[in-house]
Amino acid sequence: MSRIGNNPVAIPEGVTVEVQENVVAVKGKLGELSQDFSSVEVKVEDGQVTVTRPSDSKEHKAKHGLYRSLIKNMIDGVSKGWTKELELVGVGYRATNQGQKLELALGFSHNIVLNVASEVKIETTSEKGKNPTIKLSSHDKQLVGQVAAKIRSFRRPEPYKGKGVKFVGEQLRRKAGKSA
Repeated sequence: MSRIGNNPVAIPEGVTVEVQENVVAVKGKLGELSQDFSSVEVKVEDGQVTVTRPSDSKEHKAKHGLYRSLIKNMIDGVSKGWTKELELVGVGYRATNQGQKLELALGFSHNIVLNVASEVKIETTSEKGKNPTIKLSSHDKQLVGQVAAKIRSFRRPEPYKGKGVKFVGEQLRRKAGKSA
């Protein structure tokens, strides 16, 4: 029994959900998203989206909760949006952006220039005495997470001093250094 898949998803005001064959399309004030789905049935009725599975086979059980969560994330994204914040910890680490180009100085011989998709909005802040931060926001949760993971992969936080690119609020497992 899927506990997540059985819960209906409420549709807030200003959001429209359309189901055509194997595609769910969601439109809202922040944009529009669509998702292909298979092996489950999606119905929109009385301001709610319900996901049901045709049988109790292993594949149907596996996809039941998945597609319900994807639809909920799409509805939340077009109504509220998703944000991720990254923090650059280390001496001389900087981040600047011009439009959709993000330039990172992470201690390598050359700066890293990353072209970010147009759906993702980038904000960089650097205050004296604080670590530089990068704020990513979009209506697509998957895209925001993918861009954030790409930026983090350039310089992952190391376990001894904690230097690198980390998510704001992320707890790092620290190691003790050599003891003489």
